[in-house]
Order: sequence, then C-alpha cells, then structure tokens
Amino acid sequence: MWLISLLLYLHNYLSFSCEVYVNVDPAADVEVVQAHIASLLSSTFSSHFLTMRADPHSISVVPVELLPALTATTVSSGVSTPAPTQSLPARPANMSTTGDPLDLNETVVGPDTFFRVDLSLGMYGSQTKSEEIIEKWVKEQLDNGTMIVLNLIIEKIVGRNMGQHNGLMMFHGQQKQYYCAFHVQEFNKNTVADIFTHINAALKPGFRNGTIIIETLNMSIKHIVPANCLEETTSTIYGVYIWPEAFPTANQDIGCKKPKLERAFRLCKLDIETDTSSWVKPDMKNCKPLVTISDLDNITVSTGNGAEVVDMIQDLVDVQLGNSAELSPSELNTVVEKLCEVIDISIIKPAVGANIVNIIADILLSKTYITPVASIILNLTERMANNMDFQEGSICITAPSMAVSMINVDQNEFSGLTFGVSFTSSNVNPEVFVNNSFVSELLPGTDTTISLPSELHNLFPPGERTTRVQFQFFGTDELFQDPRTTNATPIGWKMHSFVVSASINNSHISNLKDGVVVTFSHQTPKQPKDKVLCMFWDFQENGGRGGWNSRGCETQSVSAYRTSCLCDHLTHFAVLLDVSRTPISEADRQILTVISNLGCGISSIFLGITLLTYLSFEKLRRDYPSKILINLSAALLGLSMLFLLDSWLSSFSNYSLCIATAATMHYFLLASFTWMGLEAVHMYLALVKVFNIYVPSYILKFCAVGWGVPLVIVSLVLAIDKDAYGSSLPDESAVMLQSSDQFCWLQNDVFFYVTVVAFVLLILLCNTVVFIVVLIQIRKMRANKHSTNRLNSLHDLRAVAGLTVLLGLTWSIGFFSFGAGKVVFMYLFSIFNTLQGFFVFLFHCLMKENVRTQWRIHLCCGRLRLNNGSDWSRSMTAGGRCNNNRLVNSDSVASENTSTIRKV
Repeated sequence: MWLISLLLYLHNYLSFSCEVYVNVDPAADVEVVQAHIASLLSSTFSSHFLTMRADPHSISVVPVELLPALTATTVSSGVSTPAPTQSLPARPANMSTTGDPLDLNETVVGPDTFFRVDLSLGMYGSQTKSEEIIEKWVKEQLDNGTMIVLNLIIEKIVGRNMGQHNGLMMFHGQQKQYYCAFHVQEFNKNTVADIFTHINAALKPGFRNGTIIIETLNMSIKHIVPANCLEETTSTIYGVYIWPEAFPTANQDIGCKKPKLERAFRLCKLDIETDTSSWVKPDMKNCKPLVTISDLDNITVSTGNGAEVVDMIQDLVDVQLGNSAELSPSELNTVVEKLCEVIDISIIKPAVGANIVNIIADILLSKTYITPVASIILNLTERMANNMDFQEGSICITAPSMAVSMINVDQNEFSGLTFGVSFTSSNVNPEVFVNNSFVSELLPGTDTTISLPSELHNLFPPGERTTRVQFQFFGTDELFQDPRTTNATPIGWKMHSFVVSASINNSHISNLKDGVVVTFSHQTPKQPKDKVLCMFWDFQENGGRGGWNSRGCETQSVSAYRTSCLCDHLTHFAVLLDVSRTPISEADRQILTVISNLGCGISSIFLGITLLTYLSFEKLRRDYPSKILINLSAALLGLSMLFLLDSWLSSFSNYSLCIATAATMHYFLLASFTWMGLEAVHMYLALVKVFNIYVPSYILKFCAVGWGVPLVIVSLVLAIDKDAYGSSLPDESAVMLQSSDQFCWLQNDVFFYVTVVAFVLLILLCNTVVFIVVLIQIRKMRANKHSTNRLNSLHDLRAVAGLTVLLGLTWSIGFFSFGAGKVVFMYLFSIFNTLQGFFVFLFHCLMKENVRTQWRIHLCCGRLRLNNGSDWSRSMTAGGRCNNNRLVNSDSVASENTSTIRKV
C-alpha cells in the first residue's frame, strides 16, 4: 500500500524509477523470492483515473546485506505519519552501511566508524585566538571527505617556559598548553588500523606557520562502537511521535501532525563525555502546537506525570514567548499554578527541577509583567529546592540569570558554609562556588558571596541527622519590585547589586548573634557621594506583596566596587543605591544625551562655516571683534568635537588615551570660557573706555591669555596628579556635560571644583557685570539719538541676543538646575549651550551685512552676485582710518555686535 500511495502522490509523472527494500524471512529460498517479487511488480494496476504497469525488462531483484531494523511507518492516535528518514553525513556512493568493526585488522563495513581522540598540545606564539587556530588546524588535517571531526572541545591547561623540545629549537618564551578531545567519524572502507595510522600521521607532526607552532605532546586514539539510539515515543504539545531507531549522529525526521507538509527533527547525538549515543530534545519549530497554555487547566497532575507536565509547560512557554515575547496575566497565572501543583504533588527529580528553573528564567527575561505573582514564584522555587529528591550531597541548577544550590549538611560536622556566584551576562548561566567554611569576603572570581556562620548549627531542626541548606541567586530584579515607599526603603532607591538568598529547610532563622555576611559587587562603580544600604526582601510588606526593608542588616564596609552586609537573619538580600539626588530620570537623561549630541553636531558644522568664512575673506578679519570671534569659534569647535568623540575614544579602554582625551576637553572648555571673558574685556574697553586707549600688540596679548591660561591650568593638573583625569564622571559634571558613565573627564572633585566650577563661575560673574554695563551704554546711546522706532528696537534686541551668545551667559542656567524645576533647566541648558556654535553663526555671521556682502561677491552667481567694485560693496567693507593707533568705535553698536572696533 505504501508503494501505491507513493505512485498516487507522483501522478503527474509519465515515467519514473524506484528502489524498494523488502524484508523477508532469512530462511526463504532466494530464487523463489526473486521470482515472486518480479511477478507481482509485472502486473498492471488500474483505477478510475490512473493506470500503471512496470516494464518487465526494467525489473531487477537482487539480494542485499541485512540493514539495521528501521520502522517504515508510524501510526499514532489513529493518524498515519509519513515515514521517518535518517540524514547521515555525506559519504562515497560505494560505501557499505552494515556491520561493526571488532578488531584492528577487520575491514570496516558498518554505516560509520567512530574514534575518540585525546590530545595534549603545546602552542607557541603571541596569538590571542589560540583555540580558533587549534580548531582550524585539527579540522583541516582530518576533514578530508571520508571523515569528519565531531564534538571538538579545547581547554587551556597551563603555560611554561620552553627552550628546546624533541630536538627542535623553539622560540624562547611562553608555551601555552591545551587539552583537546573530539570524535572522528569515518565513512570509507578502511581497516581500523589504517584509520589509526591516518589520524596519527595527520596530527603527530604538529603545525608550524611563521611565529605560530603547535606541538603534539601526547595523543590517545580509541576506537569506539556507540550503539544506536533506540526507538522512543514522545508525548508533546505537538502530538505523540514515535522516533524510530537511529544511527549515531543521524538526524531523524518525521512529518508533523500539523501542518502535514512540515517535518520535525531529532538528532541521535554522540556524547563527548561518555562516548555513547542518546536522543536530544526534538526540534519541533516547523510544527504547530495542538494545545495552548489555557489547556493546562484540563491536565491533572499526579505523582508520576510531573516530568511530562513540566516538559509540556516549557514547550508552551517557549512557543508563546517566541510569538509575542510575553505571557498574558491569565497565561502567567496558569503556568505558575500548574508548577505549584507539580511541586506539591509530584516527586521532583533534578532534571524536573532544572526544567522548572529554566521556565522561570525564561519568563523573567521576557517582557512579561511578573510583579503580581513575584512572591508566589519566590515561594515556589524555595519549596522546589526543599522537596527535591537527589542522592548526592549537593546539587546546583543554573539557568540564564538564575542559580539554585541545595546542600545536605551533617548537623554534627557543620562549621559554616559559603556560597558564591560569578555572573557576567543575563544570557549565560551563572557559575556557582561552594565552600564548606565561613568566608567573610568575596570568593575569588565571584560577584556575590553569602557566608553562613557556624552558629546556625544550634538552630537546625532537632531529631534529624542531615539538614538541607539552599541558596538562590537572581541576576535580575524583576521579582523584587517594591510597589510603594516605606520608612525602611526611602524614596529614590534602586537595586545596585544582584540578589542572593539562603534558607534552612523548614526553619525560620532570625536574631543571629554572629550574623550572616553577604558581600556584593556593585553593578556599576559607586561614585564618592553615592549612598548605598544593605536591605532584605520582606515578604510581609505591602499587604503580602513584598518590599525592601533594612531592619536587622548593617552596612559594614563600602568601597567603590563592593559592599559588605552583616544581617541577623536568612532571606533574600541586596544592596540598594540612593538615587534621590540624581538630577534626572533615565528617560530624561537619554533625551538630553540625544539633544546634546545633536546640538554639538550642528554647532560643529556652523562653527566650521564661521571659521572658514572669516579666514577666507581678509576684509572680514581686519578689526579686533572679528579676530576675537575667530579664536572663540575655534575654542568652541574644539570643545564640541571632543564632546562628540569622547564616548567613542573612552570605549577603547586605553588609560593613556582617556587621560589625553579628558585633558584636551578640559583645555578647550577653559579656552572657550577664557575667550568669552576676553570678549567681555574688549567690549568694556570699546564702550566704556573708548577714547584715548592705546594697547600695543592688542590681539597678541589676548591670544597669550586666551590660549595660555587654560594650558597652564591643565598642565598643573597633569603635573600634580595625572590620575585626576579618567572615565569616572562626578555628579556635578553631569550638570555641565550631559554624559554617561563611559566618559573621559575629570574624576577628582577638588580639581573639578577649582578648575571648572570656580573658573566658570568667575568668568560668568564678570561677563554678567559687563553685559549689564553694555546694556546701560546702549540705552544711553539710544536716548541721545531720540530714536525709539520699531526698527531700532529690533536692532537692540538682536544686539542683546548676540551679546548673550558671545559672553556665554546661557551657561549660568546650569547653576540653577536643582529643586522642582531642575529638569526644565537641564533641558534649557542642553539646548542653548550645545547650540551656542549655531547661534554664533546666526548672529555674527549670517545676520551681518558685511559677511553677506562677501558671500555675494565671492560665492554667488547671476543676479545675486555683487561686483567687487560696486558702491555697496565698498561702503560695506571700507574701514575708517586714523593717523594714530587707538581703539575707535566706527559702526553702530546695535547693528555690529554693539561695537565694531578697528585697529588702524
């Protein structure tokens, strides 16, 4: 019937050929069987739409070797499933697929031959990717079309100084040693001895390429005969599947229940640890589930089906999170309730417990809103650890961002216990360390450590020889969201560490005399004025929903990178950071960062245009204000460019580069304010002391002050303490420079307050005084002219705006960024100061008639172009000349930056 079904499926084809294997009784006569098969296939098959007949001359019936027993069809739940197939690695067409090697001299006739190779290697050369080089070498030597390398693992052992080895003069230096283990799968008809010889010849000589040398120190080759993966039935959310027996490394596939045209896959994996084959979890991604999370309510949990229920929950959660990245509240409640049933009713084995921890970890790392059931989940994991049935003295289960460790301790031998965790990323499993003693500080290589004192021995449940101690670690704070503020958890606190807990089975431990020592590494370095506090998760807070509480916990020692806590009870602990003094929220900080970067980018462009304009047209830079403007623009351009590049330069994590970047940015900041101050000095001399003023080498002296004073200040800071510059940013500087922590800047508070805050404040105070004096002078000039028309008022307004930009008065907004209106002032500060370069271009380039005239003379064409000899151009570029050197106010104050001073 299966042959007829195949023909019906291929009804569009006029002719075809096929190959069929027929399993017959081994005792039957071969010639009789051949004749019977040929007779059956020669008959004609007809139906109302199809007629088929085999060509008698094309029928060939030959006996072949026996094949391993493979199921041709599978039937489950009354539904026929397409025949499973085995996908094996590519091999030569004439390869035999039967038999197993028994000794070194026997010819291999099985489907595949497997070997295990163990290597000890020595490697010379200063390569940072040694493992990749070794892997590439091994595969290039053995992957030759007749064999492949499987399950390669490479572990670094130790390095030692080598001079000469095996008669070869090696590079005098550090030798790195590695241990490698892998399987070799051979496809060809070779004896085991030949394959041994080939592997030995390929790997024994090692590898040499320039300065890189790989030396084979020791090698072991073992012929292994892994058994097939036996037939297995799996009941999943995708239906019931019967997986037929499969060869090692074969990838079995079966048609999905839904949709019919897709297929599911399952690998018969060869394990590198045991050299045996076993099924891996089926790959059902092409199939659609036949049940949903809501169907879990119809499943009854018993003592014997807990593992199957947990597997089903895990598959359903994976599918749902893959589709929508979160569980709905009803789906979350169903999952949590069913897991609670499993823990209360079923026997929890380590494998089941591992699946439960993985389910919780997946939910925690998703977008699911988990706060309403947080206390239930914490209680669930604790009961699971208490009820788990395992034979070993201890067991540890890890999942991304989670770890649960259970230890059965002998009450008579308990002298303390320490649990440590190393955690690098939310996408990887934590690494757990356990020490059977009391350790009062972080274990080497750990991020969190909790140490139980020997005093706990007196509080163990009486009448029991062993007591279970469990530890839990959470690398995410999703389960610890405090819904309200209490006196114990002041407003504006946030978690500054991971969460770790300890508990004793069926015991409530409190009022310890010696105390539990919990040491945390901070998630980010603590700044000098940051306040941290040790707290525990109080399940009784907020009506039973839980909240942070500091009662019974003492913050013992604090450094920038870690905090040690001493608590008199057992529960979940963490370190919280006081963020109530943080100027802005994280959302506002991100917006301000975008504004700052965008503003500095715009300013850099227009400052470049301003400099290019004044440097290109000699007639524009004849007077003092223009020369001062050129220097101020250059300083502001340097500051803007360094601000934009700072984060990128700091990402290299180069100590010297960060110091140079911070010092250069400090220099341009000081230079910018110095030139703003010199602009104020010039305005005072031009407007208040306008007559009978002679200053020899006027601009030269200004340049010496404008560029020299900042250089002296930065040089003194570097000479006193070059480490004053670094990548740690004080809070106060965040007001002046909207930046993240990865920012090269002054990190010493004394230098920051003296060389930045005090310097800037002094310049701004002087500029404010000059600004007021200039405004009074403008008012007097307008009063003398008796002119109050609207045009003159606009000129005065423009003059005030231009003065504000030149004198940098908008920087004073930063000193008002506190209190209720701090966020508003922060936004104003970022907008006005990062766009200062654009405003310089607007008021002192675009809106100046003589600048526009030069643009029209040299840059425009057609009707917009001005003749260089026209009356208009001469009138706008001609400078007044006198017979002696002095400062002269030659143009309108309002229209030309309140003063256009020319030196003649």
